[in-house]
Amino acid sequence: MPGIGTRFRCGGLNVALQTARLLSTLLPTEVVTYRERSEQHPFLNDLIRDESAPGQALWVVSWGFDVPRSLARLRGRPVVYQAHSSGYGFVLPPGIPVVAVSRNTLGYWGDRAPRNPLFWVPNALEPQWLERGARPSSSDRDAVTARPIDVLVQKRKSSPYVLNQLVPALKAQGLRVEVQNGWVEDLVDLFNRSKIYLYDSAEYWRGHGVSEGFGLPPLEALACGCVVFSSFNHALADTLTPGVTAHQIGQGTLENDLVRIRSAVDCPDHWIPAAETLDALLAESSESSWCLRWSRILAQLSDLRAHGALGLTSDSVLSSPSTRRLRWLQRRDRLRAKVVNRLSGWPWRVG
Repeated sequence: MPGIGTRFRCGGLNVALQTARLLSTLLPTEVVTYRERSEQHPFLNDLIRDESAPGQALWVVSWGFDVPRSLARLRGRPVVYQAHSSGYGFVLPPGIPVVAVSRNTLGYWGDRAPRNPLFWVPNALEPQWLERGARPSSSDRDAVTARPIDVLVQKRKSSPYVLNQLVPALKAQGLRVEVQNGWVEDLVDLFNRSKIYLYDSAEYWRGHGVSEGFGLPPLEALACGCVVFSSFNHALADTLTPGVTAHQIGQGTLENDLVRIRSAVDCPDHWIPAAETLDALLAESSESSWCLRWSRILAQLSDLRAHGALGLTSDSVLSSPSTRRLRWLQRRDRLRAKVVNRLSGWPWRVG
């Protein structure tokens, strides 16, 4: 990862550090930085200078914008790309395995790199969400009604519609709306005190030209018993089902949103998922499930390396033609077919 300082603080850094922590329970793992030096972790330039390729380590890269450069610096070494957001536009070298954190990203690379080894491991919720999240039990679903915050919004990534239209309209109805901006030491407590959680990131990510990589905030809100109103873009569609685990934000009209959110504030038990549905979803998102999936992948990666399929040599690794070449080949085949069809009907005469 580029560094662990405050300038790199974001969801991607948290997930990268969590990945390193959990992988360390399966095999020796070390965080390596490549932009910012750290006293706690080795620096990439130092390591690749002191060890000739391919080396013994399996490298995991994940910082989307830096992936092409990271792969170039690690050429000749076994590398896995843990893919969060998609849409960066780069081409993966043949043989580089992809561990996608969402089915949306898996589908992207399944299209762009269909011959590369592909895997899927959704990000896990940190234990604090499962241990401290105040989810109502099936016998006490009214507990959410007494929470002091009616509607919680996190400003970052929220759409102009939510911040400039929906929030003022909700406040005008007398609802207690909190717009969280900046670092919060105890997010679990904040979510536990909120009835409704709004998350609308579709326009943010579309404007940036890449996808929502994993979309953990709505899942964290569900773990705390909140009613979730969300967009369903990209990775959010992995875990959120409209009308079941979450409800669409910006559905048709502002008035429609106001009516539904007001109803959810007054009777949240009618809007939260069934206890068994939520329990199953959260179990799939646990760190134990994450470790089980990765342990299987590590075994497969070992087999791939044994068969020369990790991209260390290009001689035998399968690859797929570029999109431009595929389109050219398909146009050529259509033209050939037209010529053959016309010639087959030609009135040939003998003698």
